[in-house]
Amino acid sequence: MVSVSRSFDVSKPIGQVVNYLADFAHAEEWDPGTKTCKPSGSGPLDVGSTWHNVSVFRGKQTELTYRLVRREADRLVFEGTNKTATSTDDLKFTALPAGGTRIAYQAHIAFHGLTKLVGWAVQGEFNRLGDLTQAQMTRVINAL
Repeated sequence: MVSVSRSFDVSKPIGQVVNYLADFAHAEEWDPGTKTCKPSGSGPLDVGSTWHNVSVFRGKQTELTYRLVRREADRLVFEGTNKTATSTDDLKFTALPAGGTRIAYQAHIAFHGLTKLVGWAVQGEFNRLGDLTQAQMTRVINAL
């Protein structure tokens, strides 16, 4: 398993941040690894909503189906799956006194089958991607 955690502050209020990030289609804007991310259905965003995500990692394209598995006023959890991995994005939010929001972001990738053997080898690359994601998510949310 590979894990990446980051905690950082943005200038927007918690409600706006949670509502923006609840639509995983916005990963196209804040996740440097995401090429496309499209909703799989229509209707309101809620637990059970799904997205078709195409990401690029190490020069290779991979497709995952993401599902919103938890939605609360201060937490969002998404789970992405395909035949080789399960990715869990867990975002926790804390309102800051000045009106901004602290985001605690954790990503866990569990590899399946033979790909389990390469998890340790790509941890460094996921750490780098975590740094890029933090910087890009901060920029995008602050610009909302």
